[in-house]
Order: sequence, then structure tokens, then C-alpha cells
Amino acid sequence: MRKTTLPAFISTLVVCYIFWLLITGQIPAVFKGGAAPQILIAGVLVSILAAAFTARFFIHSRAFHLFNPVRLITLLFYCVIIFMKELIKANIDVAKRALSPKLPVKPGIVKVPTELKSDYGLSMLSNSITLTPGTITMDVADEEGGTNLYIHWIDVGSEDPKEAGDQIKGTMENWIRRIFE
Repeated sequence: MRKTTLPAFISTLVVCYIFWLLITGQIPAVFKGGAAPQILIAGVLVSILAAAFTARFFIHSRAFHLFNPVRLITLLFYCVIIFMKELIKANIDVAKRALSPKLPVKPGIVKVPTELKSDYGLSMLSNSITLTPGTITMDVADEEGGTNLYIHWIDVGSEDPKEAGDQIKGTMENWIRRIFE
């Protein structure tokens, strides 16, 4: 079992504490100076416990990779703009298919190559694809000198791996590459 390093612990603690502040709604109060001290202290204690138990599982290398302001802004831009755009497009497509039985549905599993190398990038791309309606990432496999995603697609538009990948991934892979690689 891998030991927890101090940078991994601190990085996990900071991320957990930010989530605590978001979940409890204390971010505006922190900036205005009116945050409830008991909530802030409870957040620190919960974050310390969470980091102590989970840091070794979450942080493998480069503990402060996402604390780079450019990467952090790119991550926020991806989540708020890029992913939301893809999510809305996929929701509209699936809604059309559900409401109009005449639209073709050709479900199938497609093999999609990806150039992402980091585990975090592959995980984010796989989850982004799965969270958009009409697609589910079933497997991430290292094969043939590269990494491939196996995706169940509600309407297979192409059986060519590259073309299918372009249709499914859209611009998500390029933005994720900017964040994690």
C-alpha cells in the first residue's frame, strides 16, 4: 500500500475544504468576513480526516498540479462552458429521439482512440462522456500502442473509430488535455 506524502495530504485537504465551503454555502460569507466560525472549524476537521484517509488514493504524483492558476481557470471554463454546451446538445438530441419515434436509433459499442495519457485526464474524459445523455463509457483499455475508450452510443453515427471519436468527444478531449497534460 502506498504511503501518503505531505504534498498529497495538503493538496487533498485544500480541495476537501473548498468543497466544504461550497456545500455549506460559506464562500460569500468568507469574502464578506461574516462566516460562522464553527462551520469553518468543522470544515477544517472534516477535511483533515478526509485527507488522512483518502490522499494516497487520489494523488499519485504532482500534488499541486491543479493549483496552477492557468490550469484552474481552464478547468472552470471547461466545466461551466465546454461541458455544459456538450451536455445541452446531448440532452436535446436524446429528447428528440425520445419524443419522435421516427428518428433512427442505432445503438452500438464503438471503439474511440484517445491521445490522453494521464489517469486524471482519462477519468475526466470518460466521466464527461458518460454524463452526457446517449453515451456511456464502458471501458478504458491500453491496446495497440494507444489508449482506447469503448463507448455505448445510442445512435452510432460512424463505425470508423476516429470519426466516431470526433462526434462523441467533440472538443472535450482538447480542453482536458490542457488541464491535465
